[in-house]
Order: sequence, then C-alpha cells, then structure tokens
Amino acid sequence: MNVLVLKIGGSVLAKLPDSFYKMVVELKHSRICEPVIVHGGGPDINRILRELEAESTFVDGLRVTTNEVLDVAEMVMSGSVNKKIVTNLQKAEGSAIGLSGVDGSLLQVAPLDPTGALGFVGEVIHVNEKWLDLIIQNAGIPVISPIGIDASGQRYNINGDMAAAAVAQSLKGKLALISDIPGVMETIEGKQVVHKELTEKQVKEKIASGVIHGGMIPKVNSALKGLSKGVKESVILNGLTPNDVKDYLEGKEAGTKVIQEKEAYHV
Repeated sequence: MNVLVLKIGGSVLAKLPDSFYKMVVELKHSRICEPVIVHGGGPDINRILRELEAESTFVDGLRVTTNEVLDVAEMVMSGSVNKKIVTNLQKAEGSAIGLSGVDGSLLQVAPLDPTGALGFVGEVIHVNEKWLDLIIQNAGIPVISPIGIDASGQRYNINGDMAAAAVAQSLKGKLALISDIPGVMETIEGKQVVHKELTEKQVKEKIASGVIHGGMIPKVNSALKGLSKGVKESVILNGLTPNDVKDYLEGKEAGTKVIQEKEAYHV
C-alpha cells in the first residue's frame, strides 16, 4: 500500500483552495497513493483561549497544555476543524472519515516531557492502524485529529507534525508536511531561496542559527524522527499550490526534502 500522510497545519487550513481537496480526492480515485490527513488547529485554539482569557504558552513550538487548554484543543480540533476538512473532501466528491486519536485508541501516547513542564502534551508510542486500514480499504480518506489517549484513559494534546510522523511510520508511508510557504527558506546573498533538501546535521545547524525557528522546528524534527523510525520519505510542501504535491509524487523538484543521507548539499 502506497500511503502519503498529509499533515495540514492550522495556519494554512483557512487558506487552502478548493483545488487542494480536489487534488487529494484525485490521488485517492486514481490510486496514485492512499492519502491520509492529520491536521492541526492552532489559530482557532488561540482564538478560543483568548476569548476565555486563558493563558497559553509555547516551548520550542509546542503548546504547554493544561486541563483547560486540553479541553479547548479537543473541542476545536476533533470538532469544528476535523469536520470542516471532512466536509471539504466530501464536496470534492471524496469519501472522508473524521476521527481523533482517542477513537478506538488510534493514537496511544505517553507524556512527551516526564517532568510535567509541558503539561498534557503526548508522544505517540503506538498507532492502532487497523482502523486506518479499514477506512482505506473501504475507499475512505482518514482525517485524524491529534488528540491521543494513554493506558489509563488520560487524553493528551499531540503536536500535529509529530502525530503525522507516527502515522506515516506505522503505515510505512511517505510524510508530507503541508505549510503555507514553499519549504525551508533562507536569505542567501540578498535573495530568498528554498532549500531543496536538508540533512539532520544541516537542520540542527539552521535551528541553532535561527534560520529554522518557531513552528518550523517541530516540522523538521518530526520529519527527521519519521525517517529514523521507518518513514519512507519526508518533505515540506506548499499547500497553496496543490500541484507541488503532484510534482513531488512524480519525482519533480518541490518543497524541502529532509533526508538521512549525507549527500552533497544544494539549494
């Protein structure tokens, strides 16, 4: 099974054109690949938290999650955001099934930070992929909200990029991190360029120098982690130009690939 896990960031969701969803459905219908979507919902979560006057802080791009923040994150991501994506895929004549990592213990987690500094932020330790296989084999496109559950029944907020990497690893597929920019960008000799590929060493160097910062940090780290744990390939792509996804699948240059090999680096 040729699986492509598409992680859609909350910041890009509102900007995605109808053509993006049509492209995903076309991938499914043409059997070019089996698309699976994992999404975020950060901007909507931020808006609700502001309305509630609830504190929300971040550490290296990860949201510190209290009980109150967790309730809001689940309401937003497993509710409105998840169903909005499902609806858009249905409008594009696809068959989509929305679920969260809590459903059927799809995403089983442990605390990401045992010290408790991040609160209820989880790390996926197992994906119950039989539910995804069931949906895929019945012509459906799974749409996953990154809220997970542990053995005791405690819910956890999971960084969407990390959840997507875990799903891609479990399904032995490729991972495409969909953003609203063409990839990892840097100003070189006065010009904005997109890095076509980055190795682990180069990623760490660019995080240290500040070229990679904020929400891009968990993206590249998730791409690297996925590679180390069996993901076939990881790439950061621009969802605002859906042809980038097709170009990538056809082997053309698109986005920023995160690679293991210590190959000659080029921009």
